[in-house]
Order: sequence, then C-alpha cells, then structure tokens
Amino acid sequence: MEAGSDLGADPLSDPDSWQNDSVWFNMTDANSTSVHAVMMSPAINKAVNIFLTVSLAINMVSLGCTMEVAKIKHHLMKPKGVAIALLAQYGVMPLSAFCLAKVFRLSEIAAVVVLICGCSPGGSLSNVLALLLQGDMNLSIVMTSCSMILALGMMPLLLFIYCQGFPELQKSVPYLDIVVALFLILIPCGIGILINHYRPQNSKIFKRVSAAIMAVIIMVSGILVSVGIGGSILTVLSPTFMSISALMPFIGYSFGYIISSIFRLKQAERRTIAMETGCQNVQLCITILKLSFPLATIGPLFLFPMVYASFQLMEAGVLMALLICYQRFKPKKKGRNTSRFNALPS
Repeated sequence: MEAGSDLGADPLSDPDSWQNDSVWFNMTDANSTSVHAVMMSPAINKAVNIFLTVSLAINMVSLGCTMEVAKIKHHLMKPKGVAIALLAQYGVMPLSAFCLAKVFRLSEIAAVVVLICGCSPGGSLSNVLALLLQGDMNLSIVMTSCSMILALGMMPLLLFIYCQGFPELQKSVPYLDIVVALFLILIPCGIGILINHYRPQNSKIFKRVSAAIMAVIIMVSGILVSVGIGGSILTVLSPTFMSISALMPFIGYSFGYIISSIFRLKQAERRTIAMETGCQNVQLCITILKLSFPLATIGPLFLFPMVYASFQLMEAGVLMALLICYQRFKPKKKGRNTSRFNALPS
C-alpha cells in the first residue's frame, strides 16, 4: 500500500522531484496520473532551454522593431481603445482559464499550465492577425506593447489571485522566476524599439533576418522535443486539453469583440481588440513553463501553448473567411449612388 501511494503522489508535493533533470513524468490525461512515462536526457533538456531562450529574445527584439514611439504616444494621449483592450486582455482570458480549469477538474499542475497561458500578455501573432482582419494596426502594436509592460505586474498578480482556488498551488508557483523572466524579455523589446527609432532601415533588415533564424530554431527545437519526449507528447492532445485549447481563444475573440462593441468603438478597432484578447504570447508561455518548472513537474505539459496556438490560428482563419464573405455579399448602399446622380446637373 505504501508503495502504491508513493507512485500516485502529486509531483508538486515532492521536493525531491524538483531537483531531478532526467525524470519520469506519469500522466494519461489532464486530471489523472500514471501509465505514461516520459524521460528526457539532461543534454536535450538544456539544449531545448537554450533554443527557447534565444528564440524568445530574437522574437522580442523583432517585436520591438515594429513599435514606433510617436504612435505609442498618440494612443496613450487618447487611451480609450487601449484601456478597453487591456481590460479585455487581463479580465477575460485569466477568468476563462480559471473557469475552464475548474469545469474540467484539472489536476494542480495542469491547472497552473492553463492559468499561465491565460494570464500571459499578447504577442506578435495578434499583430499579424489584426492586419489580415483589416484591423487598426497602430492600436494592435500599442496594445501588444502595453500588455507586455503591464505583464510584469499583472501576470504574477493574476496568477496569485486565481491560484487561491487551488490550495496545493500556493507554494508551488515560482512567482519570482516568472517576474525575472518577464523583466528580462523587456530588455530585448526595448532594444528593438531603440533600433526602430534611431535606425529604422536596420530594423527592417533585422525583422527579415530574424524570421529566417526563428524558423530554423523552431524546427530544431521541435526535433529535439520530439526525440526527447517521444510518444508522451500525446498527453497534451488529450480530449480535455483539446477542448480547453479550442474554447479559450473562442471566448477571447468573442468577448473582446463584444466588450469593444459595448463601448461603440469602430469596426476595425473591434476586430483588433478581439485578436489581441484571444491571442496569447505562446512563445513566452512555453519558455516560462519550460524554464520555471523542472521537467519532473511539468513533463510534456509545457507544450500545451502549442496546441492553444493551433486553435487560435484555425479560429482566426474562420473569422477571416467570414469577414471576406460578408464584405463580398453584403448589399451595397444605393442611397449614396443615387444621391450623387441626382446632384448632377441635367
């Protein structure tokens, strides 16, 4: 009996498991343990950590290169759109993550993974999607900038608040590590802003080069993770995680658009805020989960943000298709045309 209880023990409550780099992580679903054994060698684990850190730094410099000081000042002088977007970002997504974790009765470690994803700021993907949906690009970039800066305080605060609903997590979430990680990513972002401000021609070159470097790093990291984790990657493809990954961006997109509609923002701003709300900084989530939690604790769950990213892209694609159909088939207003003809001299 004692041996059986030890095998089923929660890894969060076992201090020894936090110190083990090459360990077994047993999990078949989000709310059950045992059967699935995961093992990653220390060399592969460290290599993945290095690649994630480097790729995140490059991504943040590239993100900073898209930010213009003048446009940021303009939106801060008229902060209505930015304030509504931040309300949606840090109000809707963390609450959605908490509610879904409760509804699906997630285990403690699975719950904290979903909460970190829900409490994270927006990323550069939201800028691309806002552009494709004919949104307000200036608002999108300023919103991404502000959410990244505010994440330094908001992300740990929201995690602390929502972790109150999971007593076992109170002493297990590495708040200090998360704050340090958020602070460090602001440095390359600031470097990117300076490059764009003083050397705008160099910022364009850097964005092109960084895209190629990022593609290589993501490919190599994916191969290393596949080799290191193997079939256990199927853990994050369980019905529970797939359902949460599908619902979270849908809730974010929907409530982002609804909230901005209540405040009567322009259509372009509504679409922008919808994207900014539903799109999380997946790369930041993965890096925080991988570096802040030992592999003994997190196992393959640090890949959950990738599943989330897949669904946020698919759902954004559906919204793009609906927008195109609406614009193509919407009835044209004849009043303006007839009034123009009537105004012509006979």
